[in-house]
Amino acid sequence: MDHPISDDPKSPLLPLHHDPDPIQQSQSFLSGLKSTLTLKTLFVLLGPLLCTIICLCVKLDGPVASRNMLAVLVWVFAWWFTEAVPMPITSMSPLFLFPLFGIASADDVAHSYMDDVIALVLGSFILALAVEHYNIHRRLALNITMLFCGDPLNPPLLLLGICATTAFVSMWMHNVAAAVIMMPVATGILQRFPVGPDRSVAVSKFCRAVVLGVIYSTAIGGMSTLTGTGVNLILVGMWKSYFPEAEPISFSTWFFFGFPLALLIFLALWVILCCLYCSRNSSQALSGYLDKAHLKRELEMLGPMVFAEKMVLAVFSMLIVLWMTRSITDDIPGWGALFKGRAGDGTVSVMMATLLFIIPNKKQKGEKLMDWNKCKKLPWNIILLLGAGFAIADGVRTSGLADILSKALDFLEAVPYFAIAPAVCLISSTITEFTSNNSTTTLVVPLLIQIAKIMHVNPLLLMVPGAIGAQFSFLLPTGTPSNIVGFTTGHIEIQDMIKTGLPLKIAGIAVLSLLMPTLGAYVFGTNEPVQ
Repeated sequence: MDHPISDDPKSPLLPLHHDPDPIQQSQSFLSGLKSTLTLKTLFVLLGPLLCTIICLCVKLDGPVASRNMLAVLVWVFAWWFTEAVPMPITSMSPLFLFPLFGIASADDVAHSYMDDVIALVLGSFILALAVEHYNIHRRLALNITMLFCGDPLNPPLLLLGICATTAFVSMWMHNVAAAVIMMPVATGILQRFPVGPDRSVAVSKFCRAVVLGVIYSTAIGGMSTLTGTGVNLILVGMWKSYFPEAEPISFSTWFFFGFPLALLIFLALWVILCCLYCSRNSSQALSGYLDKAHLKRELEMLGPMVFAEKMVLAVFSMLIVLWMTRSITDDIPGWGALFKGRAGDGTVSVMMATLLFIIPNKKQKGEKLMDWNKCKKLPWNIILLLGAGFAIADGVRTSGLADILSKALDFLEAVPYFAIAPAVCLISSTITEFTSNNSTTTLVVPLLIQIAKIMHVNPLLLMVPGAIGAQFSFLLPTGTPSNIVGFTTGHIEIQDMIKTGLPLKIAGIAVLSLLMPTLGAYVFGTNEPVQ
């Protein structure tokens, strides 16, 4: 619609703009400034600011690259700790920070983000998604729970069954994935119990025991295999990077040490939970709500195993066999010798995952066991975090920063041999309560390697306790995402975690202190020098 034209000859031809109110202008500016200067924005600026301060003010007794590496390390960890930038994006920052600060070339950094260890993770994650998609984990949990339920109901035995199932699932997939999969199974069992004022003390305690058992069992189960947690993979990747001429840590090598370690800590967990949460009258209080008939009905609702489920299980079982037999002993070299050492654990992991995209599921014509749409849930954040850990470890080593930092730790030469493992494990397990397990490992292990050189001991004597200790985040909900999964159920509180986690942490350090000089010396050869 056209605006009417004024007949007044003095009226302006163009509309006049009134000068804005200066008070409104200042208020608008202040509100814009306030929305920009949030705590998160300050955390974003904290990384580059600390990096600049170190570059300008800190002088190290070494090459310039070592000072730059320290500055970049502080920048990355500042963003990781504050989560000012999403963790996956922070994990990619070495790809541009390392070349810009002269620490490593772009190609060298990029290689850290895709090697055999990353391939191992990718393949195992795809297989874990297949297990989740076909509800195999739920069927497994119900069968084992029925087996351990007892008649009449035996709460400690049922708790053992739930925790053992969780630990077993966590052995073959990432801790967080195992917790996310198993927590609904556990809470599904707990939903049969009353809530509110009608809930007895015995029922409330058992619910706490189950949730605590699941979150701690995921951590303990993950310790036993390389694929169970990113920490073990970071350790193996760093060992391969720092000591390329030494015998690599294979899946089977780690399992021969990790499984007995995890088993003893798991038994300690079960005893602690039974002592704290399973009273003598709990069987009578629980039997009215939970029995084998309930579990059997749920299992019947799943129906018989179909072809797709059997094939996924077969592929997974074949992958485990291949992992275990790639490298057995010096006398029995395993199938890896056929390929002259060129094939790794990641090779078979990706190969078996590929089979899932070839084998039909026999549900619909032309449909395979897996398709790429089902893989959209792949945890790329974990994969990028692993890559960042490997890149940082390489940068700390090649820049000379590790040598400089280790000089300040000469006093550790006086530490008695048998006190090494508990001391290192205690330090690592304390740091990991306030940072992620992977971040702790990435920070601690390169320093432990240099300390081992100063002490003239096998680096694995320090590296393994450091990595295992980083997985003892048992006290706080924020210690690891698995803890958060359990905490959000509403069944547990922080005091429950501290009451259970503290004796579990002490038991874990004690078990590691016992096994490292004995079984560790046999499996890893820590009594022998590294080539």
